[in-house]
Amino acid sequence: MLSPAGDTPRSTRVLVVDDEPQIVRALVINLRARRYEVDAAPDGRTALELAASRHPDVVVLDLGLPDMDGVEVIRGLRGWTRVPILVLSARHSSDEKVQALDAGADDYVTKPFGMDELLARLRAAVRRAEPVGPGDDAVTSVETETFTVDLSAKKVHRAGRDVRLTPTEWHLLEVLVRNTGRLVSQKQLLQEVWGPSYGTETNYLRVYMAQLRRKLETDPAHPRHFITEPGMGYRFEK
Repeated sequence: MLSPAGDTPRSTRVLVVDDEPQIVRALVINLRARRYEVDAAPDGRTALELAASRHPDVVVLDLGLPDMDGVEVIRGLRGWTRVPILVLSARHSSDEKVQALDAGADDYVTKPFGMDELLARLRAAVRRAEPVGPGDDAVTSVETETFTVDLSAKKVHRAGRDVRLTPTEWHLLEVLVRNTGRLVSQKQLLQEVWGPSYGTETNYLRVYMAQLRRKLETDPAHPRHFITEPGMGYRFEK
């Protein structure tokens, strides 16, 4: 176990959404020991209400809820917030994982799970949502003919409006933009965006690249900016 005086600021608030009391209890005990502030919801409706009133920094969400499917909760959250969402579910099929990711989840952990792994992924999700500090990189913005990526403000503008991106979509975009014109391998993208334990989950990349293209490309089926190098990786071109 990690030290209770670990690396998580006291102000980080987690919303745990699960209808299994023993799992909620284990998560609350472990999170509070690491100085997270924790709220818990047993169903989707309560989760959406708590998210609106408590403004968590990260959501840990079970898909199998008694009143609605967890994917509906993800879509409800994504209607107004970019808070990182870590799915925790007994569903193991690739299609269900992709559906949750496509709806806006940032990561997916299957039950049964190891607490250390879950906490590591939660920390990674929180880090991905943190704003870029000044001096992190010389490049602060990139402009294309149709959209602008402001790295310092962590925003994307298109047609005079902000484009709503999830934290994981943003992190993927940021890595590609900071390497404009260069091929970024699948493994590098997975490890930079999802963490060092990733390297083969290429379906994650397919889902999120499709989402970025839908939001930013004029013709997502024939991308001009987000280029796939089959079997190798991806490249961003202005």
